[in-house]
Amino acid sequence: MVLTSNRSRDLHDALRRRCLYHWIEFPAPERAAEIVRRAVPGATRPLIASATEFIGRVRTLDLDKAPGLAETIDWVSALAALGATELAPAAALHTIGTIAKTPDDRLVVAGAVHQEIA
Repeated sequence: MVLTSNRSRDLHDALRRRCLYHWIEFPAPERAAEIVRRAVPGATRPLIASATEFIGRVRTLDLDKAPGLAETIDWVSALAALGATELAPAAALHTIGTIAKTPDDRLVVAGAVHQEIA
């Protein structure tokens, strides 16, 4: 049996004692882009590249919950559905709820959008 956890909830001590752990780090932007490209084939390469690079930078910020690959895929899907072909501030802010899950994180990520996306 394989269990996955994003550490949003604690696992019971009795269960954890019976588990072997293997930590998987968030992939480099190039690898993340490959994964997103497979999951969102309708998105453009420039959109995917800039979105995954931005997520990599956002993950270094002090957030309650850093966005993972699932959020990245959701974000790129939302951007592509809006017709975005490259990462632009308006579309990024319009879809920010896909990558920022708390009010505090929304403020931090919105600040990063304003600072980093031209």
